[in-house]
Amino acid sequence: MTEASVESPPKALSRRQINIAFIAIMLGMLLAALDQTIVSTALPTIVTDLGGAGHMAWVVTSYMLAEAVSTVLSGKLGDLFGRKRVFQASAVIFLAGSVVAGASTSMVMLIAARAFQGIGGGGLMVTAMALIADVIPLRERGKYQGALGAVFGVTTVLGPTLGGLFTDHASWRWCFYVNVPVGIIMIGVVASAIPQVRAAARPVIDYAGIALVALASCALVLALEWGGSEYAWGSAMIIGLFVGSVVLYVAFVLVELRVEEPMLPMSLFRQPVFTVCSILSFIVGFAMMGAMTYLPTYVQYVNGSSATMSGVRTLPMVVGLLITSMISGNVISTTGRYKVFPVAGMLVMALGLFLMSTMDRHTSVFLMSVYIFLLGLGLGLAMQVLTIAVQNTVSYNQLGTATSGVTFFRTIGGSFGTAIFGTLYTSQLDDKLPNALADSGVPAQVANSASALWKLPATQIAPVLDAYSDSITFVFQWVVPVAVIGFIAACFLKEVPLRDTARAGASDMGEGFGAPDSSDRVAQLERALAAPMSKLKDDPALRQKLHAASGSGIEGGQAWALGQIHWYGRIQGEASPAAIAETHRLPPEVLEALFADVVEAGYAERDGDALRLTAAGTTELDRLHDSWRRWLDTQLQDWNLSDPEDQALLDQAVNNIATRLVNESEPPPREPVSA
Repeated sequence: MTEASVESPPKALSRRQINIAFIAIMLGMLLAALDQTIVSTALPTIVTDLGGAGHMAWVVTSYMLAEAVSTVLSGKLGDLFGRKRVFQASAVIFLAGSVVAGASTSMVMLIAARAFQGIGGGGLMVTAMALIADVIPLRERGKYQGALGAVFGVTTVLGPTLGGLFTDHASWRWCFYVNVPVGIIMIGVVASAIPQVRAAARPVIDYAGIALVALASCALVLALEWGGSEYAWGSAMIIGLFVGSVVLYVAFVLVELRVEEPMLPMSLFRQPVFTVCSILSFIVGFAMMGAMTYLPTYVQYVNGSSATMSGVRTLPMVVGLLITSMISGNVISTTGRYKVFPVAGMLVMALGLFLMSTMDRHTSVFLMSVYIFLLGLGLGLAMQVLTIAVQNTVSYNQLGTATSGVTFFRTIGGSFGTAIFGTLYTSQLDDKLPNALADSGVPAQVANSASALWKLPATQIAPVLDAYSDSITFVFQWVVPVAVIGFIAACFLKEVPLRDTARAGASDMGEGFGAPDSSDRVAQLERALAAPMSKLKDDPALRQKLHAASGSGIEGGQAWALGQIHWYGRIQGEASPAAIAETHRLPPEVLEALFADVVEAGYAERDGDALRLTAAGTTELDRLHDSWRRWLDTQLQDWNLSDPEDQALLDQAVNNIATRLVNESEPPPREPVSA
């Protein structure tokens, strides 16, 4: 059977094992995604307990920056050491960071723990996506990927509210401690349920590029965070950080131009679609994470709401995001047209931010919800299309790096947005709060605690509330021009007719919420083919048609038996009917009769308990493989790759997918088959 350059196959799993393994993968995605947003409603209480209000943004920024770098590195390390091991190591790092974060006694300790958490969280998210390929059969991949994306989206929605519940009814520390019992269960399940698979080829890891972009981003965020608060803008420290970040970014570009496999190939920026989508992705992350971080602070200080209610008050934004991302995804999958969505999204986002900048302590809950909802509508319109547009235009060779590049810019945008929001907020509050305290007679330590502040008479605290309100709405005011820049950039987005495989993934909720994805181009191709392959699961007539088109004279049950002999022979060195029966939870007598049938027909031979294919059996599988390959080619006929080397890589990947489809054919009925 044709199998040049085919990866080492994963161990075949039973249905029960697949479901258990998926639950473990899902828990990893849930924990990592939850910690992006769960802390936002707890921040005012954390500041009250630990102090360091000027460093509040870093509790979110440190996690986002570490996550951005980790997602790039973890994918490569998974190929090098095996995705299961990297997933487990990421889980241990994440849990260790969670324990330290929950036990933090200072803001510096918490920020360091959050960075450690981010390293683990990024690894969990990107390897969760990759592990799907190791445990889920190709025909069923689509529904499991959709479920994993839904987990990411729902967790993003519920994060702030859950953070508020923990803060109000237990302690803000339980925003982190809650990860520990869930994580321990997850690690145990992963150890027993997920097979260890390593890529056939050893990847080349761009350590220098990853290190340089991480250092450059940290230097720039530090400059933005410290400028005007810790140090004067014209101080040697701030100027040095800005200059250092520029030098490091230039060094990063130079390294990327020279290394064999860059983390972010500079050639991608020659493609206008990738450049525009990267800019838009950065702006979407900038606005979303910045707003989700500071809206709860506004609601708790200015409106006197509890941490739980401040999480609830952010729901209009995520509901708006959910509505428009789903609508735009469905429209895109139907029409193949996408440019209008980011253009309209940036305009709506700018309108929402402008209206939010007009809020004060007299703004009604209804109006505030409308403004926040508008921001969410804009984010959902703009976010959904970005990865799809990029995947539709880049070469197959760059499919994985382009996909991870767009999500990388979104995560970096979130960290920069949180930092810049924090800088603007802190500078304004430092300017306005002293006068408000002097006018109201409110002690500074009381003003730093939302709950303590609202125990005082409303007339007394009014100047302090205005100071907080003006400081946060000032932030939204200055983000409006960023959204306008996004609108201008979106107008330059080139609309290329979408491939059918790109349309199929447009309604994935994970895509709508910007879930990190694998940088493996084969995994991305399998993801693109997930929808058409899922039809095979639900359409027996199509499977029979493909079988008939192969010209093979074997029956469906025989084809399955030959595929299992071939599959197990590659996994374990030999195929044992007892092991195959145990995996598929089939009565042994079913397979004994079936394997006796293929041996008698001359398609396989038996040596004790071991089975192996004969030349005739291999010929029949080759015919089936070629039929599946021709069908896959029809699903990819609109890719039209002009580069012969790129086409060769695609051909190899499609050949591997056809091999797996043959070997993962439907098992026979549970009734014994007569020999």
